[in-house]
Amino acid sequence: MQLGIELRRLRRQAPRDDGDGNGLTLAQAVRGLGFTESKLYRVENGLTSLPKVQDLKDLLDRYGVTDVDDVEFLLEVHKNSLQRGWWSPYRSLMPSGFGMSVGLEGDAKILRVYQPDVMFGLFQTEAYTRAQFEIAKPVDERTTEFVERNIEIRMRRKDAITRGDRPVEVHAILEEATLRRVFGSPDVMREQYKHLAELATLDHVTVQILPMNVPIYRASGNFILMEFERPLPMVVSVDTAEGATVTDKDTEIWRYARRFDAMRAGAPAPRDTPRFLEQAARELERP
Repeated sequence: MQLGIELRRLRRQAPRDDGDGNGLTLAQAVRGLGFTESKLYRVENGLTSLPKVQDLKDLLDRYGVTDVDDVEFLLEVHKNSLQRGWWSPYRSLMPSGFGMSVGLEGDAKILRVYQPDVMFGLFQTEAYTRAQFEIAKPVDERTTEFVERNIEIRMRRKDAITRGDRPVEVHAILEEATLRRVFGSPDVMREQYKHLAELATLDHVTVQILPMNVPIYRASGNFILMEFERPLPMVVSVDTAEGATVTDKDTEIWRYARRFDAMRAGAPAPRDTPRFLEQAARELERP
């Protein structure tokens, strides 16, 4: 994403061949360089890498970038962009777009999450995750290997919260229905409640729960707003029937930020979360 942002900025300020101002179109930028404007578009938007260092050098030459320090900086960014993340071996198991979402999730500074259906992935216990996949296994005709590998993915994702080196800050809004929906057994749910309560005590984790009987605004589907260190833009990841979509469009960021803020303002304060989880655990014990 950082490389894409830098290349887009350089293209938009590059001198035109006709001498009439600055700024090249995608077509003008790639003319004669051996790759398409569609590929450059994807690179600029962080959707794909630019595998060949020569392609980068050709672009920098076209954009008139000659300062040695600038070139070396961009070559280093390019080198880092080619590193494979831990999730790469799992890509074939992930729905479309989900690999990108997982990669960004781990690099984010702040996650603002709304989850109305199931427990947020980074909060799940292994038993809860397993129960989810096992109950869907015969219906979706999944193999045991598929189930086990997806459990591995979800458990690895949790490292973003628990790592000692710059853990991601998370503010999550969960629906009461999400927590009332039983996966596995009451024992599995009690363990999940306890784990969530422990996470909520961390300085960098905030959990709010929307009661079912409170008439406030609720978004129609789950989403994650991801904030990064500058110069990376904020992005939003939204689950769809086919996988996940990720965008940094200002209009989409604004729309989802407003939704999150409305639910955050309407939900009970984070200090009420432990009491809710204790109550939910007690009610599970009732016959």
